[in-house]
Amino acid sequence: MNTVKRFIWFDGKIVDVNDAKINVLSPTSQFGLNVFEGIRCYWNKQSQQLYAFRLEDHLKRLKRSQKLLQTLFVDGFGSWSSASPVNMIISPIQKAKTNPEYNKKGLNCCISSWRRISDSSLSPRIKCGANYINSRMAQLEALKNGYDTAIFLNAHETVSEGPGSCLFMVKDGVLYTPLLTDSVLESITRDTVMKISKVLGIDTIERSIDRTELYTCDEAFLCGSAMEITPIFSIDKYAVGDGAQGKITKKIHVEYLKIVTGAVPEYLEWLTPIY
Repeated sequence: MNTVKRFIWFDGKIVDVNDAKINVLSPTSQFGLNVFEGIRCYWNKQSQQLYAFRLEDHLKRLKRSQKLLQTLFVDGFGSWSSASPVNMIISPIQKAKTNPEYNKKGLNCCISSWRRISDSSLSPRIKCGANYINSRMAQLEALKNGYDTAIFLNAHETVSEGPGSCLFMVKDGVLYTPLLTDSVLESITRDTVMKISKVLGIDTIERSIDRTELYTCDEAFLCGSAMEITPIFSIDKYAVGDGAQGKITKKIHVEYLKIVTGAVPEYLEWLTPIY
């Protein structure tokens, strides 16, 4: 089925997506009062199996978000402080090659003038609808100015992440990524990249990163469930390395794609067969 005509799980039943209705005045509609996860699945042609990647880790993060926001999503009538009625949706979507923002060979980025939300305002640790308005503002600014996407700085003026993606850079063969306390989502893809890199013998360091370090780094990439691993070609029109995908980025990306499709036996514990 296509995206606009398919079945989803809603309110305890499997229904046509067009029959799944929520109140237009509900807190989830008006205020983004919801938590969610985007769980990527990959088809393995050889085994004729669809694998969900790191499903249990996504569910654990969903529960952490739910604990902090104290709900899944609130339907019915109410306000931003409402706690009920609570509902839930499970919506399978064919997303491969459908979103132009997530299907580029490389990205030309800008440093956004918008700052990433922080734990003292609206924690990026919570994966909720309202948080993504912060990402929207940065993305719209980037597109308006002729870039593919943006990179946030945090309240301390150090590098945070992209809109819906985490950042890595390479300098002198070492992989660097901002700390989780640098206003960064506790990204499952970020954790995956760090674990893969260790096995591949690539030194990885978590530390705060200054803006100008990005202008002089050898390689950089953004990563996330939707974006996977996408190299950054330039930042504020400064070419990153040779302005193409770097060797370390490519090495990690190739291994990542093998792992998520079930081609590496050592990582099969990360995969949940759907059929």
